[in-house]
Amino acid sequence: MTFAVLKTGGKQYKVQAGDVLRVEKLDAVAGEKIQFNEILMVDSTVGVPFVAGAAVQAEVIDQIKGPKTIHFVKRRRKHSSQRTKGHRQHLTLVRVTEVLAAGADKSGVKAATGTADARRTAHEAPGAAKAAPEAAEKPKRARKAAAAEE
Repeated sequence: MTFAVLKTGGKQYKVQAGDVLRVEKLDAVAGEKIQFNEILMVDSTVGVPFVAGAAVQAEVIDQIKGPKTIHFVKRRRKHSSQRTKGHRQHLTLVRVTEVLAAGADKSGVKAATGTADARRTAHEAPGAAKAAPEAAEKPKRARKAAAAEE
C-alpha cells in the first residue's frame, strides 16, 4: 500500500488510504472532499520542496474541538497571584481516501486550506479592497494647499 508524508497546519503526517486524522482546522464542511497538495514524500520519492503532481485526497468527517488543556500559573511568595486558563483547539477530522503519486492537478478537487489561509485570500481578492478616496491619496501638505486656495 502506498503512503505519503503530507504537511498541513505546520505539522507533518505519514498517511495511507483509510487513515483518520485530526488536523488543524480547515475551511471545509462535513462530507466535502478536499485535497492536500503539500506532499513531502510518496513511498520513497522525496520532493524538494514538494513532490510534483502528488496529492492526498480526503473526506471531511467533522469539525471538532480537541481536549481541554489547563494552563495554571502560580507565583510563589506572592499572595493571591494565581490564574487558570483553559483552551480547546479547533480541529478537523478527515479520512484519507486516496494517495495520488501523479496527476493531482487535473483531479478537480478543492485544495485544503486552513481558516487563516482562507481569510488571507479573501482579503487579497480584487473585489474585497475598498476604493480609497482621492483626498486620502494626496499628501497632507497638498490637501492644506488645496483648502487654502478655495
